Amino acid sequence: MAFHPLTIVLLLAVALSGIQLSTCQVLKGKVSCLDCGGHYDYSEIKVGVKCDKVRKLATTTTQSDGSFEVKLPPRTSTAATPPVCLAKLLGGPSQLYVSRQNMVSKIVQTQDSNSYTISTPLAFSSTCSAGGGKCGVSNQFGSSKTVDLPLPREWGLAPSSYYVPFIPIIGIP
Repeated sequence: MAFHPLTIVLLLAVALSGIQLSTCQVLKGKVSCLDCGGHYDYSEIKVGVKCDKVRKLATTTTQSDGSFEVKLPPRTSTAATPPVCLAKLLGGPSQLYVSRQNMVSKIVQTQDSNSYTISTPLAFSSTCSAGGGKCGVSNQFGSSKTVDLPLPREWGLAPSSYYVPFIPIIGIP
């Protein structure tokens, strides 16, 4: 049974049409814990990667040893310069306490042209280490109660709290 040459060319074209040539750029990194024991499970910690001039945020989750790998979002320009990207520690299955210095890391290129790594470690604490244990949200604005001044109904105006600028009132519990 002999195949017609046109059939062979058609089958070859269909087989090769599924192949997409791309230069996939991969970021490999690792997160660490500052106050955890040796057998801490780092799985399911979210890491986000954002590059300049790219709208899409690439996210990934860590493995049990803290390592992660994510494909960098494709850039719109085909310039030979390496992308300017940042990796950020987003959160995990339990509360993570992170300082600003350890939350974001710049991405740098390794010896391999399509491989990148983080320049500074992404590190967190599992317990609050701030002075006095004040890791929660601070209440710096005071009370959120509004005060409505009585306006005549016949004026047809909205409550006065919509017009009067916010002035913190001290002494209202």
